[in-house]
Amino acid sequence: MANNKKTFYICPMQLSVIILNYNVRHFLEQCVLSVQKATQSFNAEIIVVDNNSQDDSCVMVKERFPDVILIENKENSGFPKGNNIGALVASGQYICILNPDTVVAEDTFEKVLAFAKRQENLGIVGCKLIDGTGNFLPESKRGIPTPFVSFTKIFGLYKIFPGIKSFGKYYASHVNENQTGKVEILVGAFMLLKKETYEEVGGFDEDCFMYSDDIDLSYMVLKTGRQNYYFHETTVMHYKGESTVKDGTYMKRFQEAMNFFYRKHFSTSVFFSLFMKIGIVFFSFVKMFQGKARPKSKPESYILVSDNYNTKEKLQETLKKNIQITEIENQKALFSQTFSKHKPTEVILDNNYLTFKESIQFLEAHKNKNLTFKILPSESNFIIGSNSSNDRGEVVQF
Repeated sequence: MANNKKTFYICPMQLSVIILNYNVRHFLEQCVLSVQKATQSFNAEIIVVDNNSQDDSCVMVKERFPDVILIENKENSGFPKGNNIGALVASGQYICILNPDTVVAEDTFEKVLAFAKRQENLGIVGCKLIDGTGNFLPESKRGIPTPFVSFTKIFGLYKIFPGIKSFGKYYASHVNENQTGKVEILVGAFMLLKKETYEEVGGFDEDCFMYSDDIDLSYMVLKTGRQNYYFHETTVMHYKGESTVKDGTYMKRFQEAMNFFYRKHFSTSVFFSLFMKIGIVFFSFVKMFQGKARPKSKPESYILVSDNYNTKEKLQETLKKNIQITEIENQKALFSQTFSKHKPTEVILDNNYLTFKESIQFLEAHKNKNLTFKILPSESNFIIGSNSSNDRGEVVQF
């Protein structure tokens, strides 16, 4: 007699992507959309933890992404606690801490997970990060900010003497941006690790409100004997300046964060404490100055990479500018003869036409060419981008 019983196999949750959001509704929408597309081929969940945003971030998530796990905090509890809250409900074997002002490629998680599973003593995996202009973000890989390493960073010795290896430790110069290798510190914009590792070290230290939390977590994982890695075979866009306005409050919190890390991990003398205090104040002033909004020059021309002429008409009406539309052939945009490399031009990449991976590759291929970039996320009514890793981004609704 035939056995008609069916056997059902439950596929374990491989990955939980935790996105902590605070008042960046449009960046969050684009980020979640990119993560959705990057997790379609395996069992994964997306967890958005909202730190009491005053915009309509939560409404947007509920309406557009009903399958996303949304946690609505009643206060802004900071980066460490917010991510720890997300990790508590995560059911994946691996977790990925991801900033809301990021865009991942469609194959990012497949590649990073495959790499992670090959490592015998895995700590944290980070990846190649670029800003909204296509330029590499050196904080994608770093070294432990010991007193000496901090000194070389604060006073720019790694720039003045690039050939001296001991001066290049802050940005882990032993590994170049297009090379996978072991590093010590990774950035909190993208950190992938096993959930059991995250739990073993206690997650992010909630005594640190923000800014040194990723350094601390990376260092705590290293102290367990595991190895952290920088993985270059996928690129993630990180607008970077969007989530935090660099004002006096920023400077104060940055100083507190660095003081926290040194008190926790290094025994200090009176001389060292004085030196670090001066250095931290100097460094935080530099950061605050870098983050001040600069006057934005308006593009003189626009190019839409798309095949949708209705979109072109809508954007022309909103921007009050003529827009050249072009398609991609053999991985290259077909710019007409009217395109000039000598005048500021904004390129709008239509995600209904291009994948996120193609858009990221486009930025990398056309960086430093007097171009700025915005992305039109699929099925959305806004374009979004950032012209500098130090400035807040820009959203244009149409």
